[in-house]
Amino acid sequence: MKSAEEKERFKEDSLKRRRTDSEEGLEASSTTEELKLQVQAYRYKIEELSKKLEEKEGETESLQDLNHTLIVKERKSNDELQEARKELISQLKGTGNSHASIRYKRMGELDSKPFQEVCKKKYSGREERDVKALELCSLWEGHIKDSNWFPFVNVEIGNNNYKEMIDDKDDKLNRLRNDLGDDVFRAVTTALTEMNEYNASGRYIVAELWNFKEERRATLKEGIQRLSKYKRMKK
Repeated sequence: MKSAEEKERFKEDSLKRRRTDSEEGLEASSTTEELKLQVQAYRYKIEELSKKLEEKEGETESLQDLNHTLIVKERKSNDELQEARKELISQLKGTGNSHASIRYKRMGELDSKPFQEVCKKKYSGREERDVKALELCSLWEGHIKDSNWFPFVNVEIGNNNYKEMIDDKDDKLNRLRNDLGDDVFRAVTTALTEMNEYNASGRYIVAELWNFKEERRATLKEGIQRLSKYKRMKK
């Protein structure tokens, strides 16, 4: 049989165990509540972020729609400007003034004068030199229109911007310069550069509104002023 002292000790131990179990239960309950609150807070943050993301997606779609609209308008404006330039060129072709500073230019067309000058020095007879000049000019017109010949290199012009320029090491061009001189070389490379800029894929001549005085592409305003002046003079 247990003594009174042992019974008392047993009772105290039982109370301690109950107290400990109760405290652990409370702690567990408290931890569970904290976890629930954390989960709710995370859910709230996720919902808030989802709403913001939806708003951003809506803004992005609106910006994309706006960008698309602007691109379409820009293309339409460019098409209209090109049509206006074509009409001006067509009108200026009928003016017949080959000395006006603003007129149309055939981009990629080879200037035959340097060939004629070279042939004048090489051949004495007028008919012979005219024929030879015509033959040489026709030959190089064929070379210029040949899409398989591409005597260009990419040259950096600053800030990682590149421009296609005549390749000084091209064998065909070097032979041309050695055989026919710098003037013919410049005429051919000018026609090549224009062809590459205006019609690299098709390699055929394109009419352009041109300011011959300043050696640049003429503006629509300049073309309209030139045409208006011509019409005033015709009245």
